[in-house]
Amino acid sequence: MIDSVISALQRAAISIDNLLKNSSFEYLDSKNSTGDTQLKLDVESNKIFKDVLLSLDFIKGVCSEEENEIIYKDKEKGCYMVAFDPLDGSSIVDSNFSIGSIFGIYNDELCAKNLIASGYILYGNRLEMVIAQNDVSHYSYNGREWKFINNLLLNDKGKINAPGGTQKHWHTNHKLLVESLFLEGYRLRYSGGMVPDLHNILIKGGGLFSYPPTSDAPNGKLRALFEVFPFAFIYEKAGGEAIDGKERLLDLEINSTHQSIPCFFGSKYEIERVKLAYR
Repeated sequence: MIDSVISALQRAAISIDNLLKNSSFEYLDSKNSTGDTQLKLDVESNKIFKDVLLSLDFIKGVCSEEENEIIYKDKEKGCYMVAFDPLDGSSIVDSNFSIGSIFGIYNDELCAKNLIASGYILYGNRLEMVIAQNDVSHYSYNGREWKFINNLLLNDKGKINAPGGTQKHWHTNHKLLVESLFLEGYRLRYSGGMVPDLHNILIKGGGLFSYPPTSDAPNGKLRALFEVFPFAFIYEKAGGEAIDGKERLLDLEINSTHQSIPCFFGSKYEIERVKLAYR
């Protein structure tokens, strides 16, 4: 059944890729659940994901960053819940940067311990998809079919530093952490899109992506169910780690559907550095 969910998401990826290539980037008057002004693309991408997933008999319900409430299909018969961000990074789409979609497949209910598969879609000069189950599989769409490229695995130490959040709002310990990595020779790679930045670290074999607690956003900015937990699952399956500064992200419980949490994803060396900075 997981294969059927992934096939549905691959169909959604192709539709959204076509949408991005043939649509204008106009904003609507509406806002999503967290107060972000919506692009027409956000709404249309959200509908594509909902339609393909809710067409599957064994889907219990879906949960989207663009929706206020969980949408249940069949609480009695369904077995999977899918949480997704249908178009992550849409605020940079007019710059022609790569953006993506993120999804997590949860068994029965939406909590980190029930995450059984996750992945993301990258809309760039190639349409790509990464899926994490027992390992992390990387695929590319060639216009006719999805082709397996390789399995992604992180080294124990990387060379990329991708720090999120506005610097003026960083706490001192985080600022010192970021600067110390640059002094070690790490390269700055940060586009403002979660999918391309985390994908870059995976492709290059290691590094650190951080969205810390800040003075203006004490709980970070990234949403647990749609963004943080799915990427935590991916990074762990790729041999890395994912924490909130101290605790493993996939051990955390949340209190609301759209809750955000601080997050750090990286190779083992960089995560140890984070733990030292935040202990």
